[in-house]
Amino acid sequence: MSRLALGLSALVATLFLAALVVGPAPLGIWHGLQALIAGGNGPEVLVMREIRLPRALLGLMIGGALGLAGAAMQGYLRNPLADPGLIGVSGSAALGAVLALQTGLAATVALGLPLAALAGALLGVGLVLALAGPRGSSLTLILAGIAISALAAALTSLVLNLSPNPFAANEIVFWMMGSLADRSMTHVAIAAPLILLGGVMLGSLARGLDALTLGEDAAEAMGVNLTRLRLVLIFGTAAVVGAATAVAGAIGFVGLVVPHLLRPLVGAQPGRLLWASAFGGAAMLLAADIAVRVILPARDLKLGVVTALVGAPLFLHLIYRTRQEGL
Repeated sequence: MSRLALGLSALVATLFLAALVVGPAPLGIWHGLQALIAGGNGPEVLVMREIRLPRALLGLMIGGALGLAGAAMQGYLRNPLADPGLIGVSGSAALGAVLALQTGLAATVALGLPLAALAGALLGVGLVLALAGPRGSSLTLILAGIAISALAAALTSLVLNLSPNPFAANEIVFWMMGSLADRSMTHVAIAAPLILLGGVMLGSLARGLDALTLGEDAAEAMGVNLTRLRLVLIFGTAAVVGAATAVAGAIGFVGLVVPHLLRPLVGAQPGRLLWASAFGGAAMLLAADIAVRVILPARDLKLGVVTALVGAPLFLHLIYRTRQEGL
């Protein structure tokens, strides 16, 4: 495990450094880092501190948060096909952001878009809890999450369909593709507290998730409070996914693919998979954001498109392997 931890830490550190120095502005590694650390009044300092640093920090935080939430959700449901968006938080957050764009709130209020997305995420998790109940089963939670996701998607489509302004509709579509471009330290300040809070909540579930591998009855016999575990999981996932969607848009497949790839390396132990997936998710999102800048720098390739192009084939492979194991 120490080798895996060291390897993932080194990978994340390398990709974070690369995210700081890779970009359209021709800055050398040493020159860029010197401008970031020493400061000054030149354009290099502006590029490093106001453009690349917030983007790299958001990639690190959001990737880690999505990977952690995916591992926690899969551990709780004991299903490798589970995704952090399963409880409807990402769809609800996206609906809040879409309404902010459509009504003009995002243009008139400085932080209107992320705050509206967070409000949508809060409303979504409230509806899920109301439908599933505080003591509902895992199946009830899944069904409630699917229902809220479907409702949020339908309302989002309705807003697009009835939008009289083609420019607003175009902005909505591009926002929903997910991106870390044009983000500032203000977005970092919005997302960081919620991601930190949610990360601590999800990280505290390691013992309970390990016990759940023996079944719910065995977990309760070992002293695990399943109702508390479920509520902490829901609120922790809502905090990290809501914050991520609020500042970066919809970014899929990170929370689904990363835990699946790392599970064999941790002995299929959900508790250990939590921290491994956090590092792995950060690495995946940083690498995808670097690819966005390198592949088509002049066409504004969206981050969510890249993660989907990478994650969808891996997801199909996961489904095929699961089917083969069931035969």
